[in-house]
Amino acid sequence: GLALGIVGQASRFCIRGAIADWVIFRGPARLASWLLAIGVGALCVQGLVSGGMLDATRTIGWSGRLAWLSCAVGGLLFGYGMILSGGCPQRCLVKAGSGSLKAMVVLVLVAIAALMTLRGAFAGLRVDYLDATALPLAGPQDLGGLLSRASGVGAAGLRWALAGLIAAGAFAFAWRARQRLDAVHWVGGIGVGLLLGVALFITGHLGFLAEHPETLESAWLGTQSRRPEGLSFAAPMAAALDLLTLWTDRATVLIFGVAVALGVLVGSHISARLRGEFRLESFTTPGELAPHSAGALLMGFGGVTALGCSVGNGVTGLALQSAGSVLAVAGIVAGACLALLVQDRHSAARGIGTPVAPSASR
Repeated sequence: GLALGIVGQASRFCIRGAIADWVIFRGPARLASWLLAIGVGALCVQGLVSGGMLDATRTIGWSGRLAWLSCAVGGLLFGYGMILSGGCPQRCLVKAGSGSLKAMVVLVLVAIAALMTLRGAFAGLRVDYLDATALPLAGPQDLGGLLSRASGVGAAGLRWALAGLIAAGAFAFAWRARQRLDAVHWVGGIGVGLLLGVALFITGHLGFLAEHPETLESAWLGTQSRRPEGLSFAAPMAAALDLLTLWTDRATVLIFGVAVALGVLVGSHISARLRGEFRLESFTTPGELAPHSAGALLMGFGGVTALGCSVGNGVTGLALQSAGSVLAVAGIVAGACLALLVQDRHSAARGIGTPVAPSASR
C-alpha cells in the first residue's frame, strides 16, 4: 500500500484520467500506464499460477458463476460516478493523501454506499435483481479457461499465450506513444503491475493455510472474501468503515484490503510532501458538492455490484483474464464516456470551451 501510494502520487496513475485524457485529448500517457499495469500483472499472475504460489480458481475473478448483469450494470454506474467525483477510490486515496478534502469526502461517501450495498439498504436491489441473473459455467470464467473448454486446447498454454499477447500489446502501445510519455508513466504502469503480483503472492501464498485448525479446510487468511485477493478499493472502503465504527468488536479485524488502502493514503502523503506537492484543497463552490456526492454513491454501489472497482476489475480482473471483469470494464468505459459527453454538452450550453490538453507530466 505504501509503495502503491508513492507510485500513484508520483506517476499520476489514474484509470479515470486515462479514459478522460484519451477521449478528450487523445492523450496516451496515462492510458499507456494503465495498459502496462494490466500487461505486467497478467504475466505475474501466470508466473504465480505456474509456480504453484496461487490457486487462481479460488479468486473471485475465476468464479464458475458469471454474474454478467451485475458486472455490466455495476461497471456502468461506477464509470459514470468516477467522472463526477474526479477520480476512482484509488485515485481519491492518493489525492486525499496529497491534501484534497474533496477526495476525503468522496471516500467517506463511497464507504457508506459500499457498506449499504453489501448488507444494507441497497443489498436487496443487488441480490434480488442483479446477482440473481447469472450464468453458471462448467469451470473458471477466465478467458483461457473458456477458450480451452471450447477448443479442447490445454488451458495453461492458452492462459500464457493470452498473457503474452496482453503484455506485448501494452508495451507496443506504450512504445509507439513513447514521445508523449515521461519516465514516470513507464514506472507507474510497470510498478502497479508488479505490486499486483506482490498482492496476489501475499494473499494467495503467504496467507494460505492448507488446513485451518477449526474447519480442517483450506483457508486464505486476512482477506475480506476469504479468497486470494489482488488490488481493489470499493469493498475495502466498506470494511474500513466497519473497522472504525466497530473497533471494540473482536470479530472486526484489520484485513489486507484495508491495510493496502491505508498504505496508499500514507504513501501518497509522504510522496507529496517530499515532492513539494502537498496542498490543502476543498470545494470552491457549494455546487461542486452535489456531483461529487452523487458520483461517490454511484461508485460505492457500482464497485460492490460489479465485484470490483476500476482497479479491482480494470487491473486485477483483467490481469486474471476474468470474463466478468471484461464486462465490468466495458461498462466502466461506457459509463465514463457517457458522463464526459454529458459534461461536455453541459459546458457547451454554458458557453465554456474545451479545456486545454494537459502536459504528459500532469
